[in-house]
Amino acid sequence: MRLEAEGEKKIKDRLTLGNSESSRPALVASLFMKTVIQRVTHASVEMDGDVIARIDAGLLVLLGVAKEDSESDAQYIVDKLIGLRIFSDTDGKMNRSIVDIGGQILIVSQFTLLGDTAKGRRPGFDRAATPERALNLYEQVIGMVRNRGIHVETGRFGAHMRVSLENDGPVTFLLDSGTDRIEKGQVSLP
Repeated sequence: MRLEAEGEKKIKDRLTLGNSESSRPALVASLFMKTVIQRVTHASVEMDGDVIARIDAGLLVLLGVAKEDSESDAQYIVDKLIGLRIFSDTDGKMNRSIVDIGGQILIVSQFTLLGDTAKGRRPGFDRAATPERALNLYEQVIGMVRNRGIHVETGRFGAHMRVSLENDGPVTFLLDSGTDRIEKGQVSLP
């Protein structure tokens, strides 16, 4: 697929930015679209005292967009979100996907996931996408999930929100759009 080839080239280009062995792990971890995925019994977003989004059983997804992210990163994240088997089957094993349970997804933009805390005490956000670019990719992720027939609710991009949830398990996963492909050998470190 053209999109996969473009995604692999983008990853290789990003990895060449790391010149020293010591900077490579931190660099690799901060170059890609990031998510925190939480299995929830319910979740909601509130602004100025009003609930603007609410879901029942499903996933709360906090999404951070990196400076170099592209549509291939968005597609990778969506494919993983839809396919992850993190809901219990009748034997209590994580064996069912969001589609299998007819669940809902609440997606909230969170640029702080790209925060760099390696130096000093104040996080740096140089690796986060510009608000315009982040909004575009955030909306692409939302659209791609909706196009798969899943009910999606969203936070308000760039706004101060209060996010409430009841984590079911607790079950929480960290997912980015690059590390998995590197570990599978689809892309090698320079």
